[in-house]
Amino acid sequence: MTSSERQAKLLGATVRVANNIASILDPQELLQKTVDIICDEFNFYYAGVFLLDDENEYAVLKAGRGKAGDAMLSENHKLKVGGNSMIGASIGSQHARIALDVGEEAIHFSNPHLPNTRSEMALPLTVGTNVLGAVTVQSEEGAAFSDADISTLQGMADQLAIAIDNAHQHAENRFLLNQAQRRARLLDAANEVGRGVASILDLNELLPKTVDIICEAYNFYYAGVFLIDENKEYAVLRAGHGKAGKAMIADNHRLKLGGNSMIGMAARERIARISLDVEGEDSFFRNPHLPNTRSEMALPLCTGYNCLGAVTVQSEEGNAFSDDDIQTLQTMADHLAIAINNANLLNKLEQAHAELLRTKTYEALSSATTEAIHWIGNKALPMTTTTARMMEDLEQPTLDVESLKEDLEMLDTSAKLIMEVKEALLGPARETAPRPVTLSDIWLASAYQTGLQSDTLTVKPAPSAPLAFGDSVQLVRAFGNLLNNAVESGAKNITIETEASETAGFVKTTISDDGIGIPEEMQDKIWASFFTTKGEKFKGMGLAACLHIVSQLGGSIRVESVPEKGASFIVELPAVASIPKADLSNAPQTIAIIAPAGEWADFTKEALENTGKTVSNGIDTNADILLLDESLADETLPSLGELGGKTLVLSAAPSVENITKYLQAGVKDVVLKPYTAEELGEVLG
Repeated sequence: MTSSERQAKLLGATVRVANNIASILDPQELLQKTVDIICDEFNFYYAGVFLLDDENEYAVLKAGRGKAGDAMLSENHKLKVGGNSMIGASIGSQHARIALDVGEEAIHFSNPHLPNTRSEMALPLTVGTNVLGAVTVQSEEGAAFSDADISTLQGMADQLAIAIDNAHQHAENRFLLNQAQRRARLLDAANEVGRGVASILDLNELLPKTVDIICEAYNFYYAGVFLIDENKEYAVLRAGHGKAGKAMIADNHRLKLGGNSMIGMAARERIARISLDVEGEDSFFRNPHLPNTRSEMALPLCTGYNCLGAVTVQSEEGNAFSDDDIQTLQTMADHLAIAINNANLLNKLEQAHAELLRTKTYEALSSATTEAIHWIGNKALPMTTTTARMMEDLEQPTLDVESLKEDLEMLDTSAKLIMEVKEALLGPARETAPRPVTLSDIWLASAYQTGLQSDTLTVKPAPSAPLAFGDSVQLVRAFGNLLNNAVESGAKNITIETEASETAGFVKTTISDDGIGIPEEMQDKIWASFFTTKGEKFKGMGLAACLHIVSQLGGSIRVESVPEKGASFIVELPAVASIPKADLSNAPQTIAIIAPAGEWADFTKEALENTGKTVSNGIDTNADILLLDESLADETLPSLGELGGKTLVLSAAPSVENITKYLQAGVKDVVLKPYTAEELGEVLG
């Protein structure tokens, strides 16, 4: 190969090296690619790249050609700067060193991995005045390097130095970017814990959520929260991340305060404990559930001078915690301590409130029981004295029939009163199972059965309210008691409203009146049997029965009242989650409906018309069947004529007396009022 041809090849190789290294930002890939190109393009025996260590004391091999390079890399091969090697001398002087015959070179390092080296060139890697390391190029031939080779390879080394510097800057920028992204994740995690602190007061929800957020945001091996026990002797694990946490909680894991653990020390001394290498930490607890821990941080949970416990954070890496980690996690721990303290205070407040409520309830029940005993005793006493007197009269030779009649009437009156109490408090035997019901219609049925004047009652439509799940017979009785209670309080106006409850899964209905109201000190007692604020002629059993019925159905009832400004009773009942569709194709084709305007009439008409049925309002002699609401039955039955035999009377709470009366009037049947399309299909099928 002529000199000009070799020069052209060297320049071409330089261009290829430049093109390759310009696009590589990974330092290791860049260096290895360079030594391979040098050897391949120039057909040299060996090439290697050395970079200075942090102390600028040694040049450390970072990339080497072939098996010899791999062997030296595995041995962490390095040469002292300025020492007895061409690499060290080149870096020390920042000039190229060339040995055309290494056997005659005084400062040549004889490398056992490269026994065939005859010529060597060491080229410094410099950027400005900053030296980064050096490149060694070796050949099996003596006098292998021409002036053109030296010039070309130094130019290549200069390009490589710039590429290495760029790669280092890129790596540093990536490190800074990762740090910034990590800091952003930490802030997001701290904000999420902060939001939890502000909204979650249940420790069984707050603590597990916190340890999961810490591990996910920081990519830590493990996190756990310990709280100090009542005796101030142990820190007890209350939440732990992952399977290890679940296993330790199942084992009731605890650490002695001040004992041989970082948690124990942090909780006792109220200062953070940080170990970047747990192997050298005296107060590190070696946990068999966490065998891979290399770094641990224990952060105390303190409010003022009171320490509640500590948080442990553990990593599988040594030196895992940066200053940002420590600062952010301690802030998070401080927020968590405040939340735990607030939850403890709320728990104590709830316990005090529950105890007060129990005390007041027991007082009310005790008072009610005493009143019940007196009431029953007063009603039973005439029965015993009357029975004794009747026995005496029967022994007389001349029987006084009129006196006996009076005594029997007294017995009958007393017995009826006692049975009336039983009916009011316990009600008749349950006639229906709980089912979906329309509460506004239940109120109308209750108003009908209690005989309430229509101009007194306003039932506001509730199109968005779900159906309630309950026993319509019992609810009619309960709502009737509430209506009677309002009337007895002197109310002139009663308003009914129904809507979805703020409590998920429930529907709320409210009865409000403008009566005399209930004094605040009496509002806890009104639910007791025989307690009344209206005078001796009232028995005080209606509200007790309401409470019993609503509670049996899984609901709740409460009162809000201002004396002289009326009262509101709020009833919450389980809501029906979903209502299945029903096939009404088997129902008669023409159906007449006689019912008060409202939700039930609208629902029934829409359900039937959507199935293609013909629906009319009022008496229609051409109808196949007539659906008659019980509240309009008395005034409608005399006008039905032959249509009576096609009439179904619908009742939310049918009584034996009314069923008998309507059947005697000639109706086809008396049935439970349907509130879903499925029930409507059963009635009409």
